[in-house]
Amino acid sequence: MNQTLLMTRTFARIFSRDRQALFFSLFFPLIFMSVFGLVGRSGNAPLMLGISDTAHNALSAEFIAVLQANPLFTLQQGEEASLREHLVSGDLKLLLVIPADFHDASSSSELRVIADTAQVRELGLIMPALQQALVDVERKLRGVEPLFTLKVEDIQARAQNYLAFLVPGMLAFAVMQISIAGSGYNIVEYRRKGILKRLFVTPLEPSSFIGGLVLSRALLCLIQLSVLLLYALLVLKVPLAGRLWALYLVVALGTAMFLSLGFCLGSIAKTQATIMALGNLVTFPQMFLSGIFYPIDILPHFVQPLAQLLPLSFLANALRGIIVDGATLLTLWPSLLGLGVWSAIFLLLSVRLFVWKEVAA
Repeated sequence: MNQTLLMTRTFARIFSRDRQALFFSLFFPLIFMSVFGLVGRSGNAPLMLGISDTAHNALSAEFIAVLQANPLFTLQQGEEASLREHLVSGDLKLLLVIPADFHDASSSSELRVIADTAQVRELGLIMPALQQALVDVERKLRGVEPLFTLKVEDIQARAQNYLAFLVPGMLAFAVMQISIAGSGYNIVEYRRKGILKRLFVTPLEPSSFIGGLVLSRALLCLIQLSVLLLYALLVLKVPLAGRLWALYLVVALGTAMFLSLGFCLGSIAKTQATIMALGNLVTFPQMFLSGIFYPIDILPHFVQPLAQLLPLSFLANALRGIIVDGATLLTLWPSLLGLGVWSAIFLLLSVRLFVWKEVAA
């Protein structure tokens, strides 16, 4: 135990001095979360709608008032020629022209909607809102009561947005990247420099060496993940629905799993180029198939069973269940079982493949 603690302290000092690696392991997840956070928030902004009223009567004024009350739009009124210039420059999304014959007569009127339909992706949502506004004005004009109404009951459910979906996946991906880089890459580097060969002739037990490396890297991983989590909670305002201790327990399990995987890769690879290639071969497919950026359900049906069984999928699902859904460890037992099975497989392989002086055959 004393040897293990000594190696833990030694490796912790070595890792902490590699400031460039520490910076980039935090920098990229922070950039990803910030960019997607801005994208997610921009989708809630109201659409700029230009109104050119050539009727100038009570009916057109009532129609404009109905649109102003709709939170989907922000209105800008003016002459058609001026509003067209704003539309071309991108300041407006749509231009609605109310014709002069828009009045109380029985004859119908045609309103013109001017837009670049190739750029306005929300047109399918905007047109029903405009049509509903016209229906409301017509009902008031003719004194017709609607056949039925909708009553909305607010249950104050947790807000679901893309950022809340993304953050747990980014945390899981950071665990995988930091853990594999902290075990496999280091093993290859220590073997290349002859450090392992020199340690082999000392009284140091292999279990103490591996235990110290695992504990030090796990501690560093937990610190880095704490920074990312605090940034998501305090800066990006992502709510944490579950227990914090359960979140850290899942992170610890994921760290142990990917550290063991890193040991396997480091025991197989002979050079840094090989370990980088093996690391990319393991991490990139999981990055795109494990539901980090989008749900696994949208993948092709024949891919989904395989994607669900990936190690990163179990970790991302567990973290997302705790952060977004407030799930307990009992309800997350399928994901925890998957983490346990993969951890046992990778641990057995790492013990079997690890050698001091040469790579595993």
